[in-house]
Amino acid sequence: QKLAKGDVFEVARLAGIMAAKRTADLIPLCHSLSLDSVCVDFSFPPDEAGGTSAAVIRIDATVSCTAKTGVEMEALTVVSVAALTIYDMCKSADRGIVIGQIQLEEKTGGRSGHWRRSSV
Repeated sequence: QKLAKGDVFEVARLAGIMAAKRTADLIPLCHSLSLDSVCVDFSFPPDEAGGTSAAVIRIDATVSCTAKTGVEMEALTVVSVAALTIYDMCKSADRGIVIGQIQLEEKTGGRSGHWRRSSV
């Protein structure tokens, strides 16, 4: 967790939270929202043998607000920027880092109501 630049996950968490607040500046026509909370969590999913591996990092973002619109773009921005921050901080150790699947898992509120990714 500690590199010369500092604690990777705490810096990535901060970068993600800061990015959530700037989503409307980054994505054209995205509404500027007053966010109530932004939570960023990191975990290490089990590998094929059932153990955990530091080779894969899962980033989960939960964003909420009281506006009449959803905050899925803010949540996706959090995950994207947190992943890019991890890459930036770890690239000196491994330039082959891959940022993979970024997806919405669940959304509540807004005009479209509740949506949840169906398990395949």
